[in-house]
Amino acid sequence: MTKSTTTNNTANASAATTSTMKSPLLIKDETTGFRPLEYYAKCMVGGFAACGVTHATVVTLDVAKVRSQAYSKAGHWPSGLLASISKTRQLEGMAGLTKGWVPTFWGYGAQGLLKFGLNEAFKDYYTKLLGGDDVVNQASTVTKMAIWAAASGSAEIFADVALCPFEMVKVKMQVDLPDSVLPAAASPSKVTTSVQPTWKISTNMITAMREMQAHSAETKFPYGSLVPLWGRQVPYTMIKFVGFYQTQEMVYDQIHRSTGRKKSDFGQGTQLGITFACGYWAGIFCAIATQPMDNLVSMKGIPENANKGWGQMAAEMGIRDLFLKGLTSRIIMIGTLTGLQWWIYGTSKSLMGFGTS
Repeated sequence: MTKSTTTNNTANASAATTSTMKSPLLIKDETTGFRPLEYYAKCMVGGFAACGVTHATVVTLDVAKVRSQAYSKAGHWPSGLLASISKTRQLEGMAGLTKGWVPTFWGYGAQGLLKFGLNEAFKDYYTKLLGGDDVVNQASTVTKMAIWAAASGSAEIFADVALCPFEMVKVKMQVDLPDSVLPAAASPSKVTTSVQPTWKISTNMITAMREMQAHSAETKFPYGSLVPLWGRQVPYTMIKFVGFYQTQEMVYDQIHRSTGRKKSDFGQGTQLGITFACGYWAGIFCAIATQPMDNLVSMKGIPENANKGWGQMAAEMGIRDLFLKGLTSRIIMIGTLTGLQWWIYGTSKSLMGFGTS
């Protein structure tokens, strides 16, 4: 036996031993079907990092998207992604390009904490209801997808309650334009006093929350946007999780059929690369499916829409704009976000001894 063969056998044996090692926190209670609370708590930490960091990182895209959604139809703001970014930079510099990043970080961090942590808990709960892991592992793809959808959707309901106040503050910050913009950007026939803000929100998150509360009759803070947020985020999250899990299964199944190698045969770096790619793919479908509700949430942030119903705003916006306005920038943003979120979450779980996602 050559030295190279011996080395390879040793490496393979080491990998096999590592793959069979199981953290005590992964072991489920036979009666309840749940794992130790520490497991879910650690998953929450990973979820906070995954969502808080990624959303804050792409806040410039969010500023551009929100302003185009809110103002471009009336001619007050450019509709293109690059044009919107350029105008923001020209008018407000770096402060404008990063506007709202603090409530974005904390709001989406809180959302991610509950989204990923509670998803793990609900997934275990629904699996137990259907008979446990042995039954579900042998179940049809449709059954598995139903469990993934139910678990992630259930988690998102709670996650959005945590996100909503931060999201409302963030949108209000981002739709606030410099005083000179609206009159200068549109003809007198298009500018009405209702378009122009009656007050300017602070860029300090805590102060801004107090101001939103003080103007709650107008802003409907803190939960005025919760229903459309559910309308956007619950389907988004269900697609995000089902799309990711299903795509990942298909990828590893195809690799296994082609090469005979299982997921456990690959190193952590390769697994996480596949995780990112599957997450990005799922994110594209998330963006397309939830674009109408995202447009409405952004539209609600401008004063002239404060007292309008969601149906009225949708009718005024029109079907084409409702589905397509800001879609390109959102696909780029959500695809990148979703891929990075799964990568960060998978890395976090791996570091904690739970394996990649």
